[in-house]
Amino acid sequence: MDRRKFLQDMALWSAGLLVAPPVFNLTPGLFASSKKTKLVKAEGLEYEGLVKKLLEPLGGISAFVKPGKTVVIKPNMGWDRNPDQAANTHPLIVRSLAELALVAGASKVMVFDRPCNEERRCHHNSGIRPALEGIKDKRLKCVYIDNRKFIPVTIKNGKSLKEWLFYKDALEADCYINVPVAKHHSLAGLTLGLKNVMGVIGGSRGELHKNMGQNLADLNTVIKPELTIIDATRILLRNGPSGGNLKDVKKMNILIASSDSVAADAYATTLFNRKPEEIDSTVAAYRSGLGEMNLSKMEIIKV
Repeated sequence: MDRRKFLQDMALWSAGLLVAPPVFNLTPGLFASSKKTKLVKAEGLEYEGLVKKLLEPLGGISAFVKPGKTVVIKPNMGWDRNPDQAANTHPLIVRSLAELALVAGASKVMVFDRPCNEERRCHHNSGIRPALEGIKDKRLKCVYIDNRKFIPVTIKNGKSLKEWLFYKDALEADCYINVPVAKHHSLAGLTLGLKNVMGVIGGSRGELHKNMGQNLADLNTVIKPELTIIDATRILLRNGPSGGNLKDVKKMNILIASSDSVAADAYATTLFNRKPEEIDSTVAAYRSGLGEMNLSKMEIIKV
């Protein structure tokens, strides 16, 4: 993947100097390796401290966030629900990640999501914006989506999708951290790391529901997180993705982290007493060379 060339072409296209949209070319099998995929599972009640412990076996936050670089933290923040209802990423997880990224020397940390419910209510009732407002650092921005920033990207190796609109700030980030909540989804089965890409794409997302598994895999060839952290502190067992009924929520107090989104999804699936091969997006992403879904080929570290 020539990320620098892609960003250069995107800048030229934005300036009107290229006729065709930029092409994102992901080499199939790029993330395949003879080494076992490393995945960390952390369990505990003190969520903010748990994030730091979760990252230690992966080299800490400094393994992903470099001084002077731009960081995007992408949580689930799309529903007008409170933290206990498990439809959005827990605000303490997002806050802790933002603080760690700032300490690591990030020049800018942005937090955003394209919501399904009214945007301002999602930001506030999720608890994420209030949690971030407590961090008095001008480098941190919890921003509302600017529809002018969605740009078309050609997906060269897409099997189902050949072009889609992506959010420019997500594409340009030096470090993209994917922070979904683990929950049931009425169409996809589960919504985890791979499906969290829906919050950084434009267009009519409803069109993606047909052949959703492969569509999500194709979209994830464009947005490849440096790090995926799945929030399973409380999971939504039924009536996802929006939920609402506390009877549908199960407290797990678990976080999962990996640089491999497919592996993170595969492991998180087991928390619902399901198998990775039951989730179409996991299988499609694995077959597209985006990561590992076989639990036996993972080095699973528990802290």
